[in-house]
Amino acid sequence: MKLTLTELPSPQGTLLLVTDDEQRVRALDFAERRSRLHKNLQEHYGAYELTEGEAPAAIVHALERYFAGDLTALDAIEVATAGTPAQELAWAALRRIPVGRTATYTEIGRAMGITDWRAAVDAGAAVGANPIALIVPCHRVIAANGDLKGYAWGLHRKRWLLEHEKALQPQTESLF
Repeated sequence: MKLTLTELPSPQGTLLLVTDDEQRVRALDFAERRSRLHKNLQEHYGAYELTEGEAPAAIVHALERYFAGDLTALDAIEVATAGTPAQELAWAALRRIPVGRTATYTEIGRAMGITDWRAAVDAGAAVGANPIALIVPCHRVIAANGDLKGYAWGLHRKRWLLEHEKALQPQTESLF
């Protein structure tokens, strides 16, 4: 599989965008997670050829618009993933969480068709394996008690993204 890697600036650090010949996003990661990006590509696609190049202008423009405040700009970006059937169900559910809203791991589990108490655990595993930051918005998934919990790209980014999307009030520093 031939893929193109493009580095893009963002307010949260340099993004590593991987696209295919059909202008679909295959992966989106942050530069300090380069090894995770390659591990995921290997795991999902086996043999792949990754060359540096320019990303499709529409995708770059949508990312720029998102960071500039057009919070629905990422909705139309086409993605292609090669996860397990359960992961694909979870990632599709993530894309249905509207901007400005959050969902719990249990809700994602139910959207995957899991009806027992392990829904949150199974959903958490699938959400955590998401290879496409931002566009497949796993940052919108929180614990049932409102805690942010884990985020592969760092809790500081998860908080920033949720505040950017107005799904979370900005955290203020305590004076004492």
